Amino acid sequence: MERRAEAPPQGLDFTVENVEKALHQLYYDPNIENKNLAQKWLMQAQVSPQAWHFSWLLLNMDKVPEIQYFGASALHIKISRYWNDIPADQYESLKSQLFTQITRFAGGSKIVLTRLCVALASLALSMMPEAWPCAVADMVRMFQAEDSNVDGRARCLALLELLTVLPEEFQTSRLPQYRKGQVRSVLAQECGSVFPLLEQLLQQQDSPGFIKQKVLKCFSSWVQLEIPLMDCENLIQAAFTSLQDPELFDTAVEAVVNAISQPDAQRYVNTLLKLIPPVLGLQEQLRQAVQSGDMETSHGICRIAVALGENHSRALLDQVEHWQSFLALVNMIMFCTGIPGHYPVNETTSSLTLTFWYTLQDDILSFEPDKQAVYQQVYRPVYFQLVDVLLHKAQFPSDEEYGFWSSDEKEQFRIYRVDISDTLMYVYEMLGAELLSSLYDKLGRLLTNTEQPSTWQHTEALLYGFQSIAETIDVNYSDVVPGLIGLIPRISISNVQLADTVMFTIGALSEWLADHPVMINNVLPLVLQALGNPELSISSVSTLKKICRECKYDLPPYAANIVAVSQEVLMKQIHKTSQCMWLMQALGFLLSALQVEEILKNLHSLITPYIQQLEKLADETPNPSNKLAIIHILGLLSNLFTTLDISHHDDDHESNEVKKLPVQQGPNPVVVVLQQVFQLIQKVLSKWLNDAQVVESVCAIFEKSVKTLLDDFAPMVPQLCEMLGQMYSTIPQASAIDLTRQLVHIFAHEPAHFPPIKALFLLVTSVTLTLFQQGPRDHPDIVDSFMQLLAQALKRKPDLFLCSNLDVKAVFQCGVLSLKFPEAPTVKASCGFFTELLPRCGEIAPVGQVVHENGKVLLQAVLEGVGGQASRSLMDHFAEILFALNKHCFSYLSIWIKEAMQQDGFPSARVSPEQKETFSQQILRERVNKRRVKEMVKEFTLLCRGLHGTEYTADY
Repeated sequence: MERRAEAPPQGLDFTVENVEKALHQLYYDPNIENKNLAQKWLMQAQVSPQAWHFSWLLLNMDKVPEIQYFGASALHIKISRYWNDIPADQYESLKSQLFTQITRFAGGSKIVLTRLCVALASLALSMMPEAWPCAVADMVRMFQAEDSNVDGRARCLALLELLTVLPEEFQTSRLPQYRKGQVRSVLAQECGSVFPLLEQLLQQQDSPGFIKQKVLKCFSSWVQLEIPLMDCENLIQAAFTSLQDPELFDTAVEAVVNAISQPDAQRYVNTLLKLIPPVLGLQEQLRQAVQSGDMETSHGICRIAVALGENHSRALLDQVEHWQSFLALVNMIMFCTGIPGHYPVNETTSSLTLTFWYTLQDDILSFEPDKQAVYQQVYRPVYFQLVDVLLHKAQFPSDEEYGFWSSDEKEQFRIYRVDISDTLMYVYEMLGAELLSSLYDKLGRLLTNTEQPSTWQHTEALLYGFQSIAETIDVNYSDVVPGLIGLIPRISISNVQLADTVMFTIGALSEWLADHPVMINNVLPLVLQALGNPELSISSVSTLKKICRECKYDLPPYAANIVAVSQEVLMKQIHKTSQCMWLMQALGFLLSALQVEEILKNLHSLITPYIQQLEKLADETPNPSNKLAIIHILGLLSNLFTTLDISHHDDDHESNEVKKLPVQQGPNPVVVVLQQVFQLIQKVLSKWLNDAQVVESVCAIFEKSVKTLLDDFAPMVPQLCEMLGQMYSTIPQASAIDLTRQLVHIFAHEPAHFPPIKALFLLVTSVTLTLFQQGPRDHPDIVDSFMQLLAQALKRKPDLFLCSNLDVKAVFQCGVLSLKFPEAPTVKASCGFFTELLPRCGEIAPVGQVVHENGKVLLQAVLEGVGGQASRSLMDHFAEILFALNKHCFSYLSIWIKEAMQQDGFPSARVSPEQKETFSQQILRERVNKRRVKEMVKEFTLLCRGLHGTEYTADY
């Protein structure tokens, strides 16, 4: 009967028996807590001094592989991380023990062998070059020596494993930077001992497949050490030969691609030129693979061609006398781009080539004019061909076939088409207006050819090409757009994908329509018709929104029609929520250009049905379904008010200067509507005060309106301040503070509005201070918004801090508390508050007094954060506070920082008194350059966290 392993107590000795017990527990104990305890204990065991002793014993041949593996891993950890603990006189014995173990395991467990090889590799990297000058040559010699106990093949495989992990271990090793460079160059020279052996093994007739496989992997590993490409020539050629062997194909592809792609390779142009013929020599194998539907092979060969073309196009184009062989490579890549079949279902290769076309074009356009002209002549026809190939690849399959695709395949195809669209937009730089003309001619021929009716896929792809370019490139000067707009109504739309593309194309031309308003009538009816089709929801609504935004001054004649159709689809609930919101934004743009009475008339008909619904909902008992309906209606209103702007704040287009309407007299229509519905909104609120989402939706209506209307919103300020105050004092929510901040930002400095805003600010502050007394930890969002409100008040209207009934000291203490929150956004907001507060020490007496009395507590909190309590991403914000303290409270800071730093182990046990003193002096000296202070803080926080000089600092 098997004994249940007991959990090893934490104080247990690190002996072989205990390690074995813990491993048994880790692998076989069903109790997850015991597993975790065992794992923790084993991690301690691995780094303990006793590991040197028990690791070797665990490697005994009578142990199971899991136990042997742990022993080998422990050796690797000791060698790689605790190298400095090993006395130099033990290097040799450690080396020979590892050699012995690797020989013993050559025919044994593969995972243990690999771990031992990694340990020896780590040892070699630490000893090179001084203590072990010819490490690699020695390894090769040791394993080639006859050893009667171990068969030759096993020895050969063990050597190859060792040689493969050596460069990999180098890439991940923790060697200091200067050693890394030194060791890399030693290794690069040592490839002279490795490559001849690899070549010999690849060329030997009787080498079995698994050995050749390992050789190619080993070569792949070495080329990543930036070995000169010419030293790899023979092995690359041998890898090309291996591509004929199906068993070795994948590994040979990796080896060739890694060798060609190393950044240093472009220095060896002659070798690169020698590689073009063998790559071109793969074309027959590629054609056969495509014909027989062997996607793996075509994919691999394409990767090789693209690696050579994409990484070295500049170097190869520079060799003008070899232009024909490079052109042949480009044509081979073109074949890969146009590989038959639909991505991603019957081919996955074409997408690999798209970046190559960017690179080639960039390189051609970067040459001096004469050379560029020569290459333009050679490559313009190639790029015209590319456009045809890409548009062919972008075509949808037949409806029947598309019906069988999974949703994942459809999504991959959509992304692939976006990549094609980006490529076409880029190619426009090379081909210019001629590209648009050629697309237009093809489309014209397709649509007017009565003999052979074309498939919708063909039409859609051409339009898609046009839209890809028109979306990002200014086509306002193109002479083919009028013709295209004329062709669009002739397209017989039989299919959703085609209809979508027609919509997006019209949307992409909306700026052009604004300059040619007579053409609006050609396409607007199509858009309005599409609005009624739920399948065209996204494309039709976004296109209408673009037209209403770009062409609003030309739309008044169509306004009644647009509003009527929109209202109808909104009432029928054809569209999802987000499209309904976009539609409301479109109507907001549209109404902005009308006369006030027209706006009011339209608003009335548009909003009345919703107001009636809202009145009904306000009388009902709250439940989940009427909550959704309320949020929906409030959302529609706030989206409408986001864009309804009759003061034309958003019009900075010079072209619209002429069309500006005379400034309206009388109240703003949005304010008229808000005043009409204000009581209704209050009624809804009173029932839903507990619900954060409803409160947020109410606040959003006013926030959007305030942002759009700015000063025009003034008549609403007193009512809104009163309502916000009632809301916040009943149930505090972040959205109410955010709206208060908006009001402070826009109206606080206007004497007329100061009284209600001041009253609201004081109310929000006192309610929040009470919340702090009860424990603010559950409300990081409220604390975050409150800190932002305080910072905004200091920025826009510092006088608010002079109010007798504002408890500045309590506000200060809340700020210090917030600095210790675990949520980064909250801490960032608190830092923002102090960065605004400290510069006011001199001008606002209550602020000065509080800072002088309590500044030390603030400094203490900042130093705790820097010492490791706060996320490293916040250090710049803490640095800003230190900089402000130094600039505005220098005499105090010099005393406080001295007192703080005298505490033992503060702000971290890892920094010495000297390091603390240096940091304090640096900070006190720097009163001008904020960037320097940020650097000092980053440096000091790394020392405090024990990360200085480790790989964890890489993200700085």
